Amino acid sequence: MHATNDSVVERVVERARATIAQFEMLPPGGMALVLISGGADSTALVRLLANGELAEDIQIRALHVNHLLRGDSADADEAFVRDLCAGLAVPLHVVRYDVAAFAEEQGLNLEDAGRRVRYRFAGEELDAACASAGLAPAEGRIAVGHTLDDRIETFLMRLAQGAGAKGLTSLRPVRGRVVRPLADCSREDIRDYLRELGQEWREDHTNLDTTRLRARIRHELLPVLRDINPRVHDALARTLEILGDEDDLLEEMAEAFARDFAEYAEGGIRFDRTMMRTLSRPMRRRALRAALKTALPEASRLEFEHVEALVVGIEDDSFARDLPEGIRAVTEYDKMIVSRGFEEVPALAPHLLPVPGVLELGDAGTIRAEESNTRDSSGTPTSIVVDVGEEPSDLVVEGPREGDRMRPLGMDGTKKVSDLLVDAKVPRRARGVTPVVRDGEHVVWVAGVRMSEDYKVTSETTTAVRLTWEPTESTV
Repeated sequence: MHATNDSVVERVVERARATIAQFEMLPPGGMALVLISGGADSTALVRLLANGELAEDIQIRALHVNHLLRGDSADADEAFVRDLCAGLAVPLHVVRYDVAAFAEEQGLNLEDAGRRVRYRFAGEELDAACASAGLAPAEGRIAVGHTLDDRIETFLMRLAQGAGAKGLTSLRPVRGRVVRPLADCSREDIRDYLRELGQEWREDHTNLDTTRLRARIRHELLPVLRDINPRVHDALARTLEILGDEDDLLEEMAEAFARDFAEYAEGGIRFDRTMMRTLSRPMRRRALRAALKTALPEASRLEFEHVEALVVGIEDDSFARDLPEGIRAVTEYDKMIVSRGFEEVPALAPHLLPVPGVLELGDAGTIRAEESNTRDSSGTPTSIVVDVGEEPSDLVVEGPREGDRMRPLGMDGTKKVSDLLVDAKVPRRARGVTPVVRDGEHVVWVAGVRMSEDYKVTSETTTAVRLTWEPTESTV
């Protein structure tokens, strides 16, 4: 049953205003770019904003994207939108874009392709509009006409396909710069509002095609649910609100864990496996997503199964997995590293280290040799003092060789250099660029790991040399 005309305008305006105020959607003095298709919902939204019924002191622009999918009907939509915006004195930008070709190129369905195209152009148009008005991008909003019915239909679609709370509530009233002032208004009220104003709108007849999931839910499933519960819209609206609030709370917690349990670097992130293992599986999943979203925006397109692999991989000492979007994840001792993919660093080639002198090793850092008065070889992993003989000659620095052995300081027997690297938890990808200082064929020092007992400073030492290694990020 349609709502009575004598109250529908006030009801729509009141609900939309309340939603805008609750979520602080439209900053005073800011810019609102309305995505307008010509359908009832976006037509109502542009009228409400243009007439100043929802917000004062805000600049209005409109964007229409012609997807070139429905021939003459699409052109008629475009013409309708042009006339509507001209009548309302709302500046309009029209984009004509072949969405079908884009969908085929990207391997997307038409609905997903169309959404990506619209928001891409909307972001660009809003930035340009803000710049021309002397506003910061943060003062702009993309206003879309999604109603409560759209939110409920999306909820049921995600429910049928399988999703968590975030997916079930994906059409939130606010998502970044995207705002939905009509999020609490019913589709029926929006149409009655337009009828009372005598305002026409365009109907997309593909909305009647029940081979499409949204249309099938709208025309087949929802009538059944209304038979079961005539107030199903109110019930589902409450469900959406509760799920949304709880999702926000969990997201805040996950973001805090992500900040505390992860180290961010350009092109990747390192998770502390010990700390991540203290989280429950659901919170670990959320913390992983939160961190990945910050460090690797493309990771937002990872499917559930990919994130779940990381959740499980936290427990695996030898985990390695290639993921979509060029992302690779590996565990290395107490860390899980997720990055845009990394190649094994080529082994460090031989270089002469003059004594005294400084040697730049690129990805392997810097080695410095200088005479020292210290008679203690203990030092630190990255700075030690060695005895190089009465007349020190140049040393050689290179990566570990297969079969390398040395007598570590403080030990009687020899040990493989490869075992020393494992014991010191040097990541596999960094072992080839771990500098090994040699005196002829003898290992003097594995930088950052151990020096040789054979080069220990003693009371008989005539010339002591301090060797200092300054590693780069890739070798620590």
